Amino acid sequence: MYFLLCILSYKIVKSKLLNSSQLMGIAFVSRLIFLVATPNLSQDFFRFIWDGRMIFEGYNPFLYTPNFFFEKGEFPISGAQTLYDGMGWLSASHFTNYPPVSQFCYFLAAVFANHSVLGAIIVMRILIIIADLGTLFFGRKLLKALHLNPNYIFWYILNPFIIIELTGNLHFEGVMICFLVLSLYLLQKLKWQWAAVAFSLSVATKLIPLIFLPLIFKHLKLKKGFLFCSIVGLINIVLFLPFISSEFITNYTETVGLWFKNFEFNASLFNIAKSIGYQITGENKIKLIGPVMAILVILYILYTTYKSPLKDIKNLLINMLLIISVYYFMATTVHPWYVSILLILAVFTGYKFPLIWSVTIILSYLAYVSSDHKENLWIIGLEYILVYGAFIYEVILKKQLSNTPINKLS
Repeated sequence: MYFLLCILSYKIVKSKLLNSSQLMGIAFVSRLIFLVATPNLSQDFFRFIWDGRMIFEGYNPFLYTPNFFFEKGEFPISGAQTLYDGMGWLSASHFTNYPPVSQFCYFLAAVFANHSVLGAIIVMRILIIIADLGTLFFGRKLLKALHLNPNYIFWYILNPFIIIELTGNLHFEGVMICFLVLSLYLLQKLKWQWAAVAFSLSVATKLIPLIFLPLIFKHLKLKKGFLFCSIVGLINIVLFLPFISSEFITNYTETVGLWFKNFEFNASLFNIAKSIGYQITGENKIKLIGPVMAILVILYILYTTYKSPLKDIKNLLINMLLIISVYYFMATTVHPWYVSILLILAVFTGYKFPLIWSVTIILSYLAYVSSDHKENLWIIGLEYILVYGAFIYEVILKKQLSNTPINKLS
């Protein structure tokens, strides 16, 4: 069914039979279909609701794991048992890692629906839909500023992957992307101070845009780049300030570190390195390989920043797409919704491998339906063979395609 939806979406956008107003209508209605649905491909929303209700009750969600309360037999929030059971042991045993803007969204869900899980889902879903509308609005503006067809934004907005993963499964990458697109539009309009504010909010929703800061620093050159980074740093310090304590710093650093040393899912190059490590030592060397992969990514970012001219916004966008792609190629964990940021950057750059990834990454969910919840590496291999094939063709063999509009996909 998912693959049929992808084909249908492709036909709708490619055909040009519908005008922008009609495409917007389809985008909006397709999201409303999910309005009262409970996500069934992710259980993260239970933790979102937990965090929001913790703030509502006056707790700092960064200081306590759900297990902390249940081990003492305490129920600090409304519906605690339901949320605890729903989020699963892995989430319940770790501190939250969701930044302040995301936490504010969860808090709003608690304000309007403190005693109803479905009510909280609806509130969060409305916020994500509003963010998608913001991405649609500013994405079209940025495309016009780049002298591209504004309807290219529908390769993102009408992508079934985006609708299902963000609106359906309640992942706040949609909010992060809205602020990121706004920031890029303001950069294009030379309003770099306001771009820094929007970028700050993107980082404060999900930390991943921080990976782009070196590129933006060079794009703006020394003085403006330094001030841009300073604004981003200052705003995020202010946003984190209500939660900051010595325990917070320890807990948050520990939790973020888990993504490099403990968690693994749908990885590509990491799985190869891990297999080699098994052959040599007979052990899973994730605690060594994960940080090494992270260091390699940092070196690639520094090299790209040094080597690329980054004089115009188009070149900046291309390099943003490439470094986030390399990061996910190296990562120990690549959940499906992570690819959404690649898709929005593809809209402005003309690369098509993120579109292919948005189709093939659905295969990673097969791990959830297996009896032992283990990944089938043959399935993962198929996913990445197609993605790497497209990536190598576009980026290495056909570099000139970086300037080809995405709408010429055939």
